[in-house]
Amino acid sequence: MPDHVTAWTRVIAWINLVVNIIIVGTGGLVRLTGSGLGCPTWPLCTEDSLVPTREMGIHGIIEFGNRTLTGVVVVAALLTFLAVLNTRRSRMGLVGPSVWVGALIIVQAVVGGITVLVDLDPRIVGVHFLFSALIVAIAALLLQRVRLAEPLPARGPTKGAPALWGSAVAVGILTWITEIVGVLTTGAGPHAGDTIAARNGLDPVIMQHVHAWPGYALVVSLVVFLVIVFRGDYPRTRPISVSLTLAVLLQIGIGVFQARTGLPIWSVATHMVLAVVVIAILSVTLVNARRDSAARLTREDGKNGAGTVHLPVASV
Repeated sequence: MPDHVTAWTRVIAWINLVVNIIIVGTGGLVRLTGSGLGCPTWPLCTEDSLVPTREMGIHGIIEFGNRTLTGVVVVAALLTFLAVLNTRRSRMGLVGPSVWVGALIIVQAVVGGITVLVDLDPRIVGVHFLFSALIVAIAALLLQRVRLAEPLPARGPTKGAPALWGSAVAVGILTWITEIVGVLTTGAGPHAGDTIAARNGLDPVIMQHVHAWPGYALVVSLVVFLVIVFRGDYPRTRPISVSLTLAVLLQIGIGVFQARTGLPIWSVATHMVLAVVVIAILSVTLVNARRDSAARLTREDGKNGAGTVHLPVASV
């Protein structure tokens, strides 16, 4: 196990993020094909079999395939943890996020089992998706720290660029609010995952409008964020802020399209996957904004003759 970031560390950190995004897509496929109860119990597929039987048909295969992918996710998380375990003294903040990803994957598997046992209650299904989004967020944060391969800034680095950091945090909060309201909107819609699955009782038409409100606020916050980024010297934040804005605009476009065309399955699946992609890009944006803020604070200290370098203190 290396004590520094290697090419293998970067590869496995990428794999760790990608497989956690893919499992969101396969989970969406389960729900959108009505295969949510393809395996009617958990942790076995049936009361007597770990794997689906021939009588269960394609729905059993789809649901079991999604469950099997959980094993791939666990292996990727374990390999990522082993790849960064000996980097603790480097103060790059890699071990903590890798532990959180692994722990949350275990929790997520249990929540996934509960969704089956409660016949796809939309509230539990929503929590299931939000756990996936949280895992993706942490995996993306870990990947970006691996890519940078440098010690974390000291505590208080955001004091170097409070406007940058404040606007970045506002974008982050509004992104998560939009995601949560989107989960409630999905729970009111027609794609329940199985014919016997209940809906949350909210009016889907009204919820589509409610879902749009934080989306509009998010666009405004992104505009403010971009203005601050492009008016300042923030080389790491600038390109990723553009990527985040484009991803959000694409997500909004797909959301509007699916609302006006009766929620075609392919558009709902794309909307789900893009939702966690946006979360991943948001994590990278926050990492980069924090580094740019720290760099500005260091430059200001240098100009003031303080001679202080704000770097290590590796905390998650």
